[in-house]
Amino acid sequence: MSIRVTQNILNSNMLFNLQRNNKMMETYQDQLSTGKKINKPSDNPVTAVRGMFYRSSLNEIEQYKRNLDHGLSWMTSTDEALNEVTEVMQRVRELTVQGLNGTNDANSRTAIAEEINQLKNHLGEIANTQFAGKYIFAGTDIKNPPYNADPTIPNSPREFRNNNQEVLELEVGAKSNIQINIRGMDIFNNQDIGGVFKVLSDIVDKFRNSNENDSNHLDKLDSQIDNILKERSELGARMNRIELAMSRMDGIEVSTTRLLSQEEDIDISQVIVNLKAQENVQRAALSAGARIIQPSLVDFLR
Repeated sequence: MSIRVTQNILNSNMLFNLQRNNKMMETYQDQLSTGKKINKPSDNPVTAVRGMFYRSSLNEIEQYKRNLDHGLSWMTSTDEALNEVTEVMQRVRELTVQGLNGTNDANSRTAIAEEINQLKNHLGEIANTQFAGKYIFAGTDIKNPPYNADPTIPNSPREFRNNNQEVLELEVGAKSNIQINIRGMDIFNNQDIGGVFKVLSDIVDKFRNSNENDSNHLDKLDSQIDNILKERSELGARMNRIELAMSRMDGIEVSTTRLLSQEEDIDISQVIVNLKAQENVQRAALSAGARIIQPSLVDFLR
């Protein structure tokens, strides 16, 4: 059964097609002006969801990279402090060897004791090293100096009083944490072999008050130095891991950015070709429409 095509149907179809053509031209113009395939979720829900996922991933990567930068800076400060501790301990060892020499008189031993005592005080300053206003050798008690006087006792001597054994960790990936600190107790108050400050205080007392040559001081110093080197090597291993994680995050960021670009960014040359083609279609539609519209009496009054 055939359908009768009236003039109104022709006019309506022409207007509908022109409107659809104009809509396509508007879409291409929006894409050229924004550089994006879609400008609202309804344009392409699937692309919109994928774009949101990739953007969320990029935000997470940026946070992980900030954590890695902060952690590496913290650990670099710690390594520099431990390097200074090692140099101080090596100097103390040299002075101890010199002081244990039986040819030293009382004045020489007293002078050596005084220098070791000053080095001990300098170790206390290193123990109070701060990074961004936080004490790096205080465990999680980052607001209080680990090497200080007892506030409850007037004129008490400064000692390493921090007993915090907690570790500081940063999240550097999905379900991946890295310890960034070294506990001060493991460096300055090693319970297994005696604290650094106690060993130095014993050496100072010996040189000030005794003439006996006790090589046990050297053994204790060497144990402390070995312990410091062990902690520093573990720190170095974690620093290497952070640097590897930073490289991995850079790679993931590049690939995620590329995927986001593939989902959202337009091919400018292709969109220009599409827009030009749509303009030609519009001109053809307008030309055809001018012939379809029913002529009136006015068209013959010429």
